[in-house]
Amino acid sequence: MAIKAVLFDLDDTLLWDDRSVEEAFSATCRAAADKTGVDAALLEQEVRREARALYESYETFPFTKMIGINPFEGLWARFEKGEQEEFRKLQSLAPEYRKQSWTRGLLALGIDNEVLGAELAERFPAERRARPYVYEETFRILDQLKGKYKLLLLTNGSPDLQQEKLAGVPEIAPYFDHIVISGQFGEGKPAASIFRHALSLLDIAPEEGVMVGDKLTTDIIGGNGAGLTTVWINRHHLSHDDEIIPAHIIASLEELPALVANL
Repeated sequence: MAIKAVLFDLDDTLLWDDRSVEEAFSATCRAAADKTGVDAALLEQEVRREARALYESYETFPFTKMIGINPFEGLWARFEKGEQEEFRKLQSLAPEYRKQSWTRGLLALGIDNEVLGAELAERFPAERRARPYVYEETFRILDQLKGKYKLLLLTNGSPDLQQEKLAGVPEIAPYFDHIVISGQFGEGKPAASIFRHALSLLDIAPEEGVMVGDKLTTDIIGGNGAGLTTVWINRHHLSHDDEIIPAHIIASLEELPALVANL
């Protein structure tokens, strides 16, 4: 059966989110280093560790895990949208979470300065918002696919944050016939329900669709379970075990059009 639709993940598939986050951490930690003499790289390491531990301690953690919102998104998300009660809890928790993550990171390096922690907690979101990166090939590949296939964006995350990411690169959204955000839908990848919803929107059978993404544990395992042809974009040449096996592996989106055309 011929391929009729291509489903794309967003973060680190089309948007270069890792680079955005890494540069935001670097800029924020350098600002702290200028004021205190602290090692910027060590501060980033400690803040990441403290943020992760604090994030996992909240009662909202099972929900964020199910929706697919990671601790570092929590460091700049506002959580202003989303119908579930958990989003209101996250909205309430977010300011103190940001402040405590940075304050505790500083304290781990011997700097007890809550005022600076609060300052850095506000600086990081600004630094992240200033860096909406896309991969060099993203638009070139979307141009090649648009019109030949139905296109659907299937992304995990908080509704307002994912919409903000898309607003930061406004050229992306018009390529897609549908955009599905886990926080709006109520469940995230790899849940079968969100893939069934996507297939219903596209009005295709599973064998008529291709799922493209960078994460084995969400994009690929979920796509496999839904019966889609899965394409793992493995830019960093990571290894994988035999538990999650993508149908195809590519190192760049440049390989995608020819691959889909030959399916």
